[in-house]
Amino acid sequence: MANIAQTVNVLQAMVLTEGEKMILTPTYHVFEMYKVHQDAEKLDLSIETDTYRLNDEDLPSVSATASKDVNGKIHLSLCNLNPNEQSKVTVELRGITGVEAIEGRVLTADERNAHNTFNNPENVKPVAFEGYELSGDQLTVTLPNMAVVALTIDC
Repeated sequence: MANIAQTVNVLQAMVLTEGEKMILTPTYHVFEMYKVHQDAEKLDLSIETDTYRLNDEDLPSVSATASKDVNGKIHLSLCNLNPNEQSKVTVELRGITGVEAIEGRVLTADERNAHNTFNNPENVKPVAFEGYELSGDQLTVTLPNMAVVALTIDC
């Protein structure tokens, strides 16, 4: 579960306004990408990942969430925390037969401090993602550095 206290015109806001203008922030886009998990069945998931060292702390490079919605679609959200290196993740799709389609989106940027402005409101936004390969029940995903990837698996 995720919550955000500040939604408009404050620190880490989801939406910024200036007079008649409005922009969506990267924070908004992450929340929008994860909304597929709401009211869905949580799927068990185990992940082994390298670590990313930030100051004196070792953090998992990749985090993952998986769920199945009421229509039977599987949603897999992956976040690569490492700003310097991409990460390859292999997911075993146990018990899933007949994958009909996979759709993906990614939110990332070239710079750590990239953000949307009123002059460039779509500088950071989700775009189509095709950095995955399905072979049998093995789904291999190559995550760009500092990226959030959302995959929808239709079976």
